[in-house]
Amino acid sequence: MRKTALIAGASGLIGHQLLPLLLASERYSRVIALVRTPLPLVHEKLEQRVVAFDRLADYQTQLVADDVFCCLGTTMRQAGSREAFYQVDFTYVTELARLAAANFGGQLLVVSSLGAHLHARSYYARVKGEMEAAVQQTSFRAIHIFRPSLLLGHRADPRFGERVAGALLGLLHPVLRGPLRPYRAIGADTVARAMLRAAEEDGGGTRIHLSDAIAAKGVAAG
Repeated sequence: MRKTALIAGASGLIGHQLLPLLLASERYSRVIALVRTPLPLVHEKLEQRVVAFDRLADYQTQLVADDVFCCLGTTMRQAGSREAFYQVDFTYVTELARLAAANFGGQLLVVSSLGAHLHARSYYARVKGEMEAAVQQTSFRAIHIFRPSLLLGHRADPRFGERVAGALLGLLHPVLRGPLRPYRAIGADTVARAMLRAAEEDGGGTRIHLSDAIAAKGVAAG
């Protein structure tokens, strides 16, 4: 029996790349996309469900899937405050994980960030670390945490600082070897392919995928 995938963050940089892969995959007969506003996409497998992410518990009966892909995330600049950033990158993510796990979800695949740690000096990385710790307390059979480096790809709202950093990391790419490999910039499409590949492996336990491992898995799946 083919499975059901649920994706949150399908309009974001990684989610935008991942959704078509899920729809094309023979693994899934249904793909549920949680959205704030409907996406301009129609597909026989796709079920779009408009939700208010600050009231996810109201939709718990709709959060039933074998594999849950969480690509939710924002930036401090986009969020406008630490509180708003925390709501998206911690509260929304962990609430989705908690509710879907309670519905007997099998696998959680969630995007975090390079440097995520409970005691990181950066607020951004610290929140990501708190999120990782929280989702690992859920009852999924398998939890895959992806920690990509700087993401490359087309953004609806280009960020000047990220364009500069991306160009710089591109120049440094040849020298980022050995222990520095995880700092290489990585394409959002590569991360998306790696997430699907990890789901297809149908493993168990918790795995943390660093950026260089994500790149290798994403290239192999391409």
